[in-house]
Amino acid sequence: MAGFVIRTLVTAAGLWVAVALVPGLVARDAGTLILAALLLGLVNALLRPVAVILSLPLTILTFGLFLLVVNAAMLGLVAWLLPGFSVAGFGSALFGAIVVSIVSWAIQRVAREG
Repeated sequence: MAGFVIRTLVTAAGLWVAVALVPGLVARDAGTLILAALLLGLVNALLRPVAVILSLPLTILTFGLFLLVVNAAMLGLVAWLLPGFSVAGFGSALFGAIVVSIVSWAIQRVAREG
């Protein structure tokens, strides 16, 4: 249970940085960020594997870069499902997904070393 809470907080931190850096990403408040992190975790657990399998030919053809599009789509889906969290367009979703991934990776790396 503690691992789930920590992953959610790390994702929320990544979303917070993405909202601060990427134009077009908007979150109403910190509660919305936490709900978005929970929903993103749920979407990534349930729908992302299906999307990855269905897009496997494109992913292979683009040497894995199409996974960025899948991540952007998951972020866009969260914005569509959650009032108070919005993504202006595909570019915002793409850069937001990249920022969330980088921040989450960095926090997890620092946590492992510390």
